[in-house]
Amino acid sequence: PHTYDPLALAAPPLMDDTSISFSHSDSQRALWICEFCLKPLESQEQLFERHVPNCTLRYPPGREIYRDTSQHYSVFEMEGLKQRVYSQNICLLSKLFLEHKFLKYDVEPFMFYIMTEWDQYGHHLLGYFSKEKQSPDDYNVACILTLPPYQKRGLGRFLIELSYELSKAEGRIGTPEIPLSDLGKLTYHSYWRDTLLTLLIDADERGKTLSIAELSRLTSIKTEDIVNTLTKISVLPPNRKYPFTLTEALRIQHSQKVMKSSLHLNPLCLHWSPATLNEP
Repeated sequence: PHTYDPLALAAPPLMDDTSISFSHSDSQRALWICEFCLKPLESQEQLFERHVPNCTLRYPPGREIYRDTSQHYSVFEMEGLKQRVYSQNICLLSKLFLEHKFLKYDVEPFMFYIMTEWDQYGHHLLGYFSKEKQSPDDYNVACILTLPPYQKRGLGRFLIELSYELSKAEGRIGTPEIPLSDLGKLTYHSYWRDTLLTLLIDADERGKTLSIAELSRLTSIKTEDIVNTLTKISVLPPNRKYPFTLTEALRIQHSQKVMKSSLHLNPLCLHWSPATLNEP
């Protein structure tokens, strides 16, 4: 079973804009963070002796919109306007791991979607993504992070899948804000590739064809991302004209990859609609 163990992170030199400084005699500075409220502290002593006895938070301060009881995963939706401190703390945390992350204390325009794994001790942070409430550029993700200890479990892909499920419910087309990290690029390409191939192969087996516009409508993936993905895997010819090319080798490779995938979003576990954004 999981025992309470706040997140202890070895921190790189902090940027001036974080407004956090340390003066330790240790050869390596460490940033101690409460895994529940994400408050950063200077020392293990401050965390365990002063903070932990008084911290009552055991899950992110938002609305639980997803719960998978079979895998003990949950997702909480949180509005930056209503939860400024937690939102700022999670932005500070992601700054440690994302090279292109711009630190923003102005969290009011953003929604946050925090993924946790829960047990009898509480909800333990795995990763999150944020997005602007209103994006003129159709961005459905502003920042996305899976904490390093939990990478290679398919969680990043799960968060991407969730972002597109929300876009579908809103009736909008989405794309991630750039630049993406190298890992982010790989994860997004993998998601786009598998999602599009699943639809194209299924349609082909039923003797039907799908246009790029139809693929975009069914998936909420932006047409530019569809074209780039299908061109990269040689399904769409360089001249971008039909028909799509679905080789037998590609079909087999896709089938084998789908069979290996273990973590998928279960739509039955998602309880969300655009109307819930306006609920108290």
